[in-house]
Amino acid sequence: MIEEATPEARGASDRTPADRAASRTVAVWDLPLRLWHWALAACVLAAWFTPTVYDRLHRIVGYAVLGLLAFRLVWGFWGSRYSRFRMIGVRLRAAPGYLWNLRRGITGRYIGLNPAGTLMLVALLVSLAVSTITGAMSVTVTFFGVWWVEDAHRYSSDAVIVLVVLHVLGVLLMGILQRENPIRAMITGRKRIGHHL
Repeated sequence: MIEEATPEARGASDRTPADRAASRTVAVWDLPLRLWHWALAACVLAAWFTPTVYDRLHRIVGYAVLGLLAFRLVWGFWGSRYSRFRMIGVRLRAAPGYLWNLRRGITGRYIGLNPAGTLMLVALLVSLAVSTITGAMSVTVTFFGVWWVEDAHRYSSDAVIVLVVLHVLGVLLMGILQRENPIRAMITGRKRIGHHL
C-alpha cells in the first residue's frame, strides 16, 4: 500500500539522495520470502543438471525443494502481507484479462504479484510439488521403476524448466514495460511507489 511509504518532510534538505530514493519505495517482499525464492532457484537449477550424473546430489536437492515448498505453504498463511495467499483467487480470475491486455502493453501497477505472476506462482508450485513427490516416490521400493511415476517425474520436471524460462522472460518484459527492476526488488525487498493495486 502506498501509505506504508514514509512521505518526504517539507523542506527536508538534509536528506541524502539514498534517503529520498528509499522514501519513494515500499517494502514488499520480506527477507524469508526473498531467501526462499533464491534458494528455490538455486535448487531447481542444481536438480536440472544433476540427474543420472550426480544422483545423490539430485536426491538431496529434491528433498530440499520439498522442504522449501512446505515452508512456502506455511508462509503463505503466516508470512507478511505480500507473502500471503489471500489474493490468489482474485488474481487468478483476473489473469486471462491481464494477459490479454499485455498484448497492448497495458500492465497496471501492483505492489505484490500481478495476475500473471500469481498464475506463474501457482503453476510453478504445483509442477514442483508433482516433480519432487514423484521423484521421492521413484526411489522407494514400492514405486521404483513404475512407469507412471517415472513419466510424471520427467514431464513435471520438464514443465518446471519451461515455466522457469517463461518466468524469467516475464520478469524481463515487465521490467521493460514498467521501467522498473523487478530482480532488484526481489533482492532488496522494496518496490518503487506508483499507482499500485
